[in-house]
Amino acid sequence: MSQQYRSRPLGSDVALSEAYDTALLDLDGVVYAGGHAIVHAVESLGSAREGGMHLAYVTNNALRTPDAVAEHLTELGVPADATDVITSAQAVARLMADQLPSGARVLVVGGEGLRVALRERGLVPVESADDDPVAVVQGFGGPDLPWGRFAEAAYAISRGAVWFASNTDLTIPGARGIAPGNGAAVEVVRIATGAEPQVAGKPLPPMHRETVLRTGAKRPLVVGDRLDTDIEGAFNGGVDSLLVLTGVTDAAQLIAAEPRYRPTYVDRDLRGLLTGQPEVSEDGDGFRCGGWTAGVRGEALVLDGGGDTIDGLRALCAAAWTHAGEGACGLDAQKAVARLDL
Repeated sequence: MSQQYRSRPLGSDVALSEAYDTALLDLDGVVYAGGHAIVHAVESLGSAREGGMHLAYVTNNALRTPDAVAEHLTELGVPADATDVITSAQAVARLMADQLPSGARVLVVGGEGLRVALRERGLVPVESADDDPVAVVQGFGGPDLPWGRFAEAAYAISRGAVWFASNTDLTIPGARGIAPGNGAAVEVVRIATGAEPQVAGKPLPPMHRETVLRTGAKRPLVVGDRLDTDIEGAFNGGVDSLLVLTGVTDAAQLIAAEPRYRPTYVDRDLRGLLTGQPEVSEDGDGFRCGGWTAGVRGEALVLDGGGDTIDGLRALCAAAWTHAGEGACGLDAQKAVARLDL
């Protein structure tokens, strides 16, 4: 495409599992939610793997170790080794090790995943600001993280410790709905200290660097449910992406996305790895995908036709993104989206 921005989802004549050698898969909201496999995930990943696609699991959730994540995936029916898992804990530990001396003490606000990653890089986890840490690292600690951990972080930072965060996702999907993520916890410490952390996780370069180093992917496809981490991370890394609608992003958010949040492909779930992607073509003043045609009428997006509703969403994305150009689409999409019932 000649534009610097993506104006429509792309098509593919072959299955995405054949077009790309490695799927860089987010976990929460893509493979599982609240510990349970998302519908169609297990069988889709199994088929992609059997077809020769390498599966790597790239998560901003720093709570669990790669061994624990791999064990959980295997229990769900998705065989995985610890080497297939890349976490933001690993990315932030490498970032810290590049700046801190070996053996440096680090106050940990988070789970075991952070502690293991720090030890692998020669850093020493501690639990109190009174242990003289030179740095603080903050990662998702689960729903039972004590409030006092934030106080320890604030004390250490106010005494001069350098602050790092594994990621700043404000929310995390679970079996019961959307819950506060590590980004919400980071805001607590930010408000208390006025400081700014160095962040490693998606969509920032340290996470992309960690993923490339650990997977060796040549033709990677980022697969995620979040525009502001997964898709933006793929944009920053210059690689293609597939957005699935099984997590936090809904149709209205996707339609309104500015360029860095626009995925290469859009599908309902991980079955999209196993199929080609339909072409979105110009049709008069609008765009057609499958049996749907989308366009702009006045200050609103309009949608006509019928068929597979995900095709209607792809057509709407083309109309909205083309109209918005390098900005975010501000057109009224409510009636058009309501027709899709996604």
